[in-house]
Amino acid sequence: MTKKTNKHFLILFLLLFAVLGGAGAGFYFGSDYTRQHYNQLSQKIDVTAILDALNIIEEKYVGDIDYQKMLYGAIRGLVRGVGDDYTDYFDPQEAKLFQEDISGSFEGVGIEITMRDGQLVVVSPIEGTPAYKAGILPKDKILKIDDTLTNELTLEEAALRIRGKKGTPVKLTIYREGWKEPKEIEIIRDKIIIPWVKVEFIDDDIAHLSILQFPENVDSQFREAAQKILDKGVKKIILDLRNNPGGIFSKAIDIAGWFLERGDVVVYEKLSDGTEIPYQAKGNSKLSDAKLVILVNEGTASASEILAGALKENKKNVKLIGEKTFGKGTVQEAVNFREGLIKVTVAYWLTPHKKMIEKFGLQPDIEVKMTEEGLEANRDPQLEKAIEIIKSL
Repeated sequence: MTKKTNKHFLILFLLLFAVLGGAGAGFYFGSDYTRQHYNQLSQKIDVTAILDALNIIEEKYVGDIDYQKMLYGAIRGLVRGVGDDYTDYFDPQEAKLFQEDISGSFEGVGIEITMRDGQLVVVSPIEGTPAYKAGILPKDKILKIDDTLTNELTLEEAALRIRGKKGTPVKLTIYREGWKEPKEIEIIRDKIIIPWVKVEFIDDDIAHLSILQFPENVDSQFREAAQKILDKGVKKIILDLRNNPGGIFSKAIDIAGWFLERGDVVVYEKLSDGTEIPYQAKGNSKLSDAKLVILVNEGTASASEILAGALKENKKNVKLIGEKTFGKGTVQEAVNFREGLIKVTVAYWLTPHKKMIEKFGLQPDIEVKMTEEGLEANRDPQLEKAIEIIKSL
């Protein structure tokens, strides 16, 4: 076997090993199961085309070849070929960043980003972070990161470029609806340490309860805030989910259990075969007697849309105030394997009334726009309207 054939054998072996979850190794050693699995795969994909591509690269390419990098690229290409903005591959370094996001601790600028129709878009800036202070808003389009066009990057590649050590700068070229041309904004990265839940009291009888995101450690913070509300005997709550990009959906379900009765449907998971699986509230219902209004905007996405929809459709007289939510209602499963992590869309979220969240979002009962002029004047008309409504209940 020649050196070149050995290389072909190696990368095809590694690719099959990754795609078949380790079964590729068995294939080469004659396993009946993996031979059958390979045969099924080869009916859908011409695996020999990989060898053809390798031949062309090795015969024509002038530089050195990084076979590990090629493997990552091959897996990424397979996954991105699905054509879904939220189904993607994380190589080992990117997978580490993904886990940091879930844990709620990282260094960067403090924005949640996503891909929408192939364009890198801001879901929301996290309050108090460098991005928030720089004036980044939900649905801003990020055209360039430093000198790199974002339409050439995957979501995870873009996140890697935005992330970086505290104190270092990153330039984002932003386009916002209504602007005549894009603007370049330089932001200095910082350690992102976030209080995910905040509560403030208005006139001693109204709690302004803000949830910024749903990471792993949100439970204890919410419990502390809820206990403060209970201790003061406050029965009117403004639940603020503006610019909350989501997070771990089970955390939103847990928090819903504070407001709903046990057994109330929080959300339905709609699978590819049409099956609809209900997720029910299982909490303590300690805030279920409180009067409630909910603040939402274009940065309210995913798990925060689940929570807002659940409370709106299960409780009487709950008003959504603000702007239409982002409309991110798909379910992703993160699957770890030998060469990193694959995040794959497996289902859709439906509200308790079985309304589709994906791309539709939630419409506010009372629409109140935030303007740049209002922000500059340090006014919050959405919160002002919420206070007006909650006082009337």
